[in-house]
This record gives sequence, structure tokens and C-alpha cells, in this order.
Amino acid sequence: MSSRRFAAVPDWARTGFLCGLLVFGSAEGAAAGVVAQIDQSRQRMRVFVDGIAAYDWPVSTARSGYYTPNGRYRVGLMAPMWRSHKYHGSPMPHAMFFRGGYAIHGTYATGSLGRRASHGCIRLAPGHAAALFGLARSRGGAAVVIRN
Repeated sequence: MSSRRFAAVPDWARTGFLCGLLVFGSAEGAAAGVVAQIDQSRQRMRVFVDGIAAYDWPVSTARSGYYTPNGRYRVGLMAPMWRSHKYHGSPMPHAMFFRGGYAIHGTYATGSLGRRASHGCIRLAPGHAAALFGLARSRGGAAVVIRN
């Protein structure tokens, strides 16, 4: 599993030390701090912190028959561990919801990263999800930008 790191990020942010269940207010505050850009055609996420590229990670978005929405969103509900209400209680570590039931979250099916495999959520390796979660938590939220 490849992970490219571009900028210095504190250890506590990479480990997801700061966890909690919270709702963030405005997208304006998030846009200036942490932005997760998902490119569905490449199955990659680039994370920007204060406009500087910090990470480039493989993801899995919706497989055939499912849908990952394109657009710009703000992270709302965040949970260190969430269980899917729709898909048999499947674990969703470091879940960051951005549009209804759609979330960025960790997955234990890391062999599928880099190709379409989800029911619509954006899946990351558990450590990458923890790092993003910690960054968003420490910076007052995050923006999510998804494109084909």
C-alpha cells in the first residue's frame, strides 16, 4: 500500500489521537484548513492542508451498480467508529460523513484500494483514515471535493 507524504504533519494528527463525535458548522472554515480531493477516475485522494499538498492515497469509491456523488461538501458528523445501519453493521472506522449516509472511512478490505469497490462511500486504509480524521478534528473540519 503506497502513501506519499508531502508536508510535515504532527504525529498526533497522523495517529488520529484526537477523536470524538461532533458536527462542524461552516464549509468556509473547513475550506481554508483541510481539503480532501477525490479523483474517481484515478481512485486517489489528495489531502491539502492550508492549500499545501500533504498526502496522496489510494481509495475505493462506488463499484458498478452504486454511486459516489460528485461535488463539494463539508464534513459533518464524525465518529471514531461507526457501524453501517444499511450494510449489516459493517465497521466504518474514523467515519467522516459529508452527504447524508455518504462518508469517508477506513476499510479492512485494503486489497481493494485503488479500484471501485464500495457501496458509495470513500474507503481508505485504516491508518490513512485515522490521519485524515485527526487533521479534520484538529483544524475545525474539512472540505470534500469529489470529481470523476
